[in-house]
Amino acid sequence: MRHPAPALRLLAALGGSALASATMGWRRRPQWVLHRWARRILHRLGVEARLASPVPEGGQLWVSNHLSWLDPVVFLSLRPSGALAKAEVAAYPLIGTGARKAGLRFVVRDDPFSRAAALKTLRRDLRGGLPFLLFPEGTTTTGEALAPLREGGIRMAYRLGIPVLPFHLGGADAQYPWVGDASLLPHLRGLARARRTRVSVYPGPVLDPAAFPDEARFVAAIRSHLTRPPEGAVINPEKGS
Repeated sequence: MRHPAPALRLLAALGGSALASATMGWRRRPQWVLHRWARRILHRLGVEARLASPVPEGGQLWVSNHLSWLDPVVFLSLRPSGALAKAEVAAYPLIGTGARKAGLRFVVRDDPFSRAAALKTLRRDLRGGLPFLLFPEGTTTTGEALAPLREGGIRMAYRLGIPVLPFHLGGADAQYPWVGDASLLPHLRGLARARRTRVSVYPGPVLDPAAFPDEARFVAAIRSHLTRPPEGAVINPEKGS
């Protein structure tokens, strides 16, 4: 009997863990389901998120630059949270099923009506006190430069008086980023071959809208933190998530 390729076995394992998590009370506690699901996936993939410093408290909205489809999984493993993802994630084999059941929100990036609906939902969630995760670039990059930001969610946080905690992702192993039109299965094969994949997570300070005179300066401060690690930040090689 021929055994399936490692990447296919990995994909099946990911789907199994996602579906198992999604059946455990997801209607009542979708953010906690996403949190458990994310931790299981990182463990199965051998992905290690290395925090440069403790995550500050008080940032209801987390924002980060965007390197990979794994980025939301990394942050959801750190705290229960709502999250917004591109619509394509819902169609990923097996993984998408668990994500849909666990309550991940989806947006069609090139559809203005979908983006408007996503912002309306985000506004409701933020006003309701839900912790939320956002990638304002709207697409993945290699991390060498920040893509133009879709500022709607950040500006909404300013108007609602919601504190924002910016993060910078960097120092990732070569197989971590997933950029452009690369397909999922070859990417998973790379992760499977590596067995261990690291990405460095640099928390910035919590930014309170009340400390900024206008939206533009608030957005500029967040952009600055997304672009590069905090000055003097050093990753401890022994410190993981």
